[in-house]
Amino acid sequence: MAPQNLIYKTRLDQFLSLYNQQRQRFNIMSTIRIVLLVVFLLTLYLMIKNDGAVQWIIIAIFSSIAFFILINKHMKLAQKMRMHRALADINQNEHDYLSRTSIPFDDGNEHIFTKHPYTYDLDIFGDHSLFHRLNRTATYIGSKKLAHFLSHRLSNEEIFSQQDAIKEISSKIEWRQEMLAVAMTSDDSQKTYNTLIDWTKTEVKQHSSLMKIISYLLPIMTVLFLVAYAWIGGDIPRLSFAFLFLINLGILGKHFRQIKDEILGESQINKSIQKYSRLMYMLESHSFQSTKLQQLQKRLLTDNETASHHIANLSRLFQQMDSVHNPMGAIIFNGMSLYHVHTLRKLQEWKATFAPMISDWLEVIGEIEAINSLSNFAYNNPAYTYPNLNSQEQITFSNLGHPMLPDNVRVCNDVTFINQKFIILTGSNMSGKSTFLRSLGINMVLASTGAPVCATAANIHPLDIYVSMRLSDSLSDNESYFFAEVKRLKEVMDAADSKLTFILLDEILRGTNSDDKRQGTVEVIKKLISKRVIGVIATHDLKVCDTTSDYPTQLINKNFEVEIREGELLFDYKLRDGVCKNKSATYIMKKMKII
Repeated sequence: MAPQNLIYKTRLDQFLSLYNQQRQRFNIMSTIRIVLLVVFLLTLYLMIKNDGAVQWIIIAIFSSIAFFILINKHMKLAQKMRMHRALADINQNEHDYLSRTSIPFDDGNEHIFTKHPYTYDLDIFGDHSLFHRLNRTATYIGSKKLAHFLSHRLSNEEIFSQQDAIKEISSKIEWRQEMLAVAMTSDDSQKTYNTLIDWTKTEVKQHSSLMKIISYLLPIMTVLFLVAYAWIGGDIPRLSFAFLFLINLGILGKHFRQIKDEILGESQINKSIQKYSRLMYMLESHSFQSTKLQQLQKRLLTDNETASHHIANLSRLFQQMDSVHNPMGAIIFNGMSLYHVHTLRKLQEWKATFAPMISDWLEVIGEIEAINSLSNFAYNNPAYTYPNLNSQEQITFSNLGHPMLPDNVRVCNDVTFINQKFIILTGSNMSGKSTFLRSLGINMVLASTGAPVCATAANIHPLDIYVSMRLSDSLSDNESYFFAEVKRLKEVMDAADSKLTFILLDEILRGTNSDDKRQGTVEVIKKLISKRVIGVIATHDLKVCDTTSDYPTQLINKNFEVEIREGELLFDYKLRDGVCKNKSATYIMKKMKII
């Protein structure tokens, strides 16, 4: 068992033990609460029956105080239980993942875009994809940000900065897992996120100066007339109090639609807001060394006040506003003090000041969750290396492997793009060509996010990536496989016209006859090397390899070979110089008695 898996197992046992202990305490507290409630109700009955006997009043007071104290402790214990349950689940998931029993994470299927330059071809999103293995986000914005990292290249400076952040967080397993546990304590969805963002963009209708004066004056007069009636009695104080009470309710009615619009109508949104506040606080209060993480912290600071403080205030205002749904409480509190009108004014003032900042604050949460995911990947793969970066159009990998293959079956290869920048790759079926292309592509993607790559050493010029490996007929677009492939090649050529690109092509022009395919492939290669490109094209047509003799300083032949030994096909998946010599398709079909 890997050392990381032993750590996950130890932490799993630790948090399960804490959770079970707390669950026992939770059940005991629940029982005591029921007993205290029964005692209170019983003493209330005895107090009424015995004309307010002092001993029953005292017992009732103490039992009610104890009940509310216990409610507070009960709620805090429930929060700790949720955290420890989440931490146990996190370590169980990591243990299962490293044991290769399951991939218990969201697969990012919603991020699949078949026309993206490389994500569809390289299995970046979807079941058993790179995202599926990397993803340790529990918020919508976190998932979205991780998907963005995997589908857009960072600049060299941004990659260096992100590497430092990933290195720092990867060593902080406690902090990483607590961040994820907090994010897991309530559900989060695109709908919740969009509702909150839409709320920040709605018009702020602040109270007029006259309305502010009235909202304070009327409650004061209402209370004064109530006190006067209680003190001296009489119809004038009583009728004045009743009249003002109804006026206050009328003012509430005037603002009721606005109150309903502002509270968003979903308790789940406020749960998410509370979670956002806790995530922000964890980021704000931790000490970091890397520039990237310090910059994220600064984005959560406004006028020397933290974003977590402001978001906590927003959550409190939403909770106060939400009590308007309690009819009896709303009538009493607003009839006396215009409670919800004052709360509405405070919410509007908050919105006018801080609503434009919410989107950026949530972006910070998404970014730290995405970095957390990449840091977890680095922690789980300590043998991987952070690539050096260059701007000299050079790419080298030592012992490059596919990061999604198990260690015990992965075969690694050295590959260099320094002198000759374009490889013509040959090999029989199942020899490893497509796996090698994906190894190159996925590791280039990882490098562009700041994550370590599956290699013992790497020096990379980060580039925009274009891949043509997985195309299909599109009935919805009324286009054939061949036309879809030609369109992709046009995208590749157009990209290469304007910038240096990294290109991976696997057996292009499969939708045409062999002669046309060979001639087309050769012409594509010639066109590509006339531009600023680095990459590989895999082909079964060995005559295509003759092109290297015409362009020896730009093209090089590489191959994966197969051996037939004692009636069996043997693949070693090792990259070799030159053109492949052996073939496997006919042999396999003969062995399976197809031909």
